[in-house]
Amino acid sequence: MPLSAVPRARLLARVPAALLCLAVSWIHVQDQGGFPGDKTPHYVGVGYYLLEAAGVLCAVLLLAGGRPRAFRGDAHPVAWLLAAGVAVGPLLGFVLSRGPGLPDYSDDKGNWTEPLALISVAVEGALLITAAAVLLAVSRTARTAPGRRVPSASTAG
Repeated sequence: MPLSAVPRARLLARVPAALLCLAVSWIHVQDQGGFPGDKTPHYVGVGYYLLEAAGVLCAVLLLAGGRPRAFRGDAHPVAWLLAAGVAVGPLLGFVLSRGPGLPDYSDDKGNWTEPLALISVAVEGALLITAAAVLLAVSRTARTAPGRRVPSASTAG
């Protein structure tokens, strides 16, 4: 059975998304001064470790893991949700750490133009757009899959 255009597009998105996930991890290893790093307070350092691990795990899932039969030739939607989380988490951290600040952490407050942070925002933005586009396509495909009844205008509401 040939892959339709939508699954083929998702298949082609997996490699760039996996590379973006790895880039998010690498950027944060660099930002913390290497591995194991020295981010303080402790909760910020733990957040970096969790993000770095999630980025690597997500890359693996996107490339090789968790493809149930229903998603033949494609990564499982959970991998794409994780990819969105790998993007959203540090974007939120960027805004909070530079805007209102985080408890016991003022190193980056007001520092909106740090070069590595701007690269990180661009990578995370590209990852978020990719993940959102694929998740939207998965949602649309699931609603119109054979054997699924799509409500007509006369039966809706």
